[in-house]
Amino acid sequence: MLNYHHLRYFWIVAHEGNLTRAAQKYNIAQSALSMQISALEEFLGQPLFERVGRRLVLTEAGHIALDFADAIFAKGDELLGTFGRLSESHQKTLRVGALATLSRNFQVGFLRPLFNDPEIKIIVRSGTLDELLGSLKLYDLDVVLATGFHINDQATPWIVHVIDTQPVGLIGQPHPDRYHQPLEALLRSEPLIVPSKESTIRTGFDALVHRLNIQPKIVAEIDDMAMLRLVVREHHGLAVIPPIVVKDELQNGSLVEYAELPDLVETFCAITLARRFPNPLLGLVLPKHASSEPETTDRSLPT
Repeated sequence: MLNYHHLRYFWIVAHEGNLTRAAQKYNIAQSALSMQISALEEFLGQPLFERVGRRLVLTEAGHIALDFADAIFAKGDELLGTFGRLSESHQKTLRVGALATLSRNFQVGFLRPLFNDPEIKIIVRSGTLDELLGSLKLYDLDVVLATGFHINDQATPWIVHVIDTQPVGLIGQPHPDRYHQPLEALLRSEPLIVPSKESTIRTGFDALVHRLNIQPKIVAEIDDMAMLRLVVREHHGLAVIPPIVVKDELQNGSLVEYAELPDLVETFCAITLARRFPNPLLGLVLPKHASSEPETTDRSLPT
């Protein structure tokens, strides 16, 4: 079996880049460090260092071993942190999963309470909802950010925290001819940039134009909010989009919201799991009024 003492000594020397300096810094005999690293190299069957002058330089195998060692000892720190045994000065970490199509403005707003503490480390990973919820189950993430959530897994104690509910608007570049037109006229005459059919915004939009008996001129369907934001900044058409996604553009006047679409909303939520030892940093970003109990009924939010 792998000797983790050997791996720890290798990890120390690899980050210091010098055997003598590592021995002095950690008060370990230089000969002991050298012997432990030699034992690890023999066990792995690969040289991990080569000497370049007075420096120790990682070999290709050494770089691979260091990547694993970094991950192993980071997990060890997380284990200790979970049970409250790390010192107060140790860096705290919040691991966040976010839908790849989620508004970047919403993500930044959610994380903003953590930005002023230099001891807090934020890890953000993007992916599909299934991928992120799988990582949440495996304790690789502390929270998942999504646009709503439909609970169809009654065996898992998900907790859905509604962070914000945003209206959806008809937004585009400033144009004098558009300012005084009613919503129905804009929907009939203007080229439209809309979310893809997998989005609940699109479902609501399709229902709206059906009720109004309108055949819209759809020129683009986009599932990524960041991409939709870029397209509406360049395209002369109107976008069906929550204002929060283009907040900066609305503030500086490069885009205008011409109408709010009735009964269309985007629900932004954070998904966690009921745990005996939740990450304490979640208390800084989740709503204070959010339920601490797991969902036990199949309620539907936008997906």
